[in-house]
Amino acid sequence: MNKDPREIIKRPVLTERTTNQMADKKYTFDVEIHANKSEIKRAVESIFDVKVVKVNTITVKGKPKRYGRYSGFTSKRKKAVVTLTPDSKELDFLSGK
Repeated sequence: MNKDPREIIKRPVLTERTTNQMADKKYTFDVEIHANKSEIKRAVESIFDVKVVKVNTITVKGKPKRYGRYSGFTSKRKKAVVTLTPDSKELDFLSGK
């Protein structure tokens, strides 16, 4: 089953920590919850035209939230930290191009 790469990669995670990791060619993305590492690698390589060395995934559990007397959980999600080869180009999320 081939998925569209843009369905696998949802959005980049832009925090202070992930922005500092970009200097080491490590980029963090929110990905589809059922995607595996090889699918994530192929998706990043096809979307951004770069070479990926390694993919680390983290499953983030939902946090408990309350609204008055009602309680529930936020949605669980999956993050992927993608390491690029040293000769790959920089990914530029902040320019909007």
